[in-house]
Amino acid sequence: MATTYKTIAQAAPAATTLTTLYTVPSSTSAVVSTIIICNQAASAATYRIAVSPAGAAAEAKHYIVYGATVAASDTTALTLGVTLATTDVVRVYASTATLSFSLFGSEIS
Repeated sequence: MATTYKTIAQAAPAATTLTTLYTVPSSTSAVVSTIIICNQAASAATYRIAVSPAGAAAEAKHYIVYGATVAASDTTALTLGVTLATTDVVRVYASTATLSFSLFGSEIS
C-alpha cells in the first residue's frame, strides 16, 4: 500500500451552498490531518463541515463543525486526524463566498 501526503482538495464554495470538497477515490482510503478555513472578507463569516460515509446524502449526524465563526481577514486551522474510506465525502458550507477551504492529509492506495 502506497501512502501519498498531499493537498487533498481546495475550494471556494458559493455562499450558503453545501459543496463537496472531497470524495475518496475507489480503492483508496484517506486521512485528513488538517482543514484550513480562510476568510478573505472584512467581516466575520460562518462555516460548516460534514463527513458522510459511502457517499450518503448529508444528514445532521454527519456534521463535525456547524456554525463556527471565522473572524474578518482571519484563518482557522482544524487539526483532526479523520479517517475516510472509499467514497466517503467531505462537504463544506460557507455563509459568504469569501471563505476558502483547504484539506491536507494522505491517501492510501
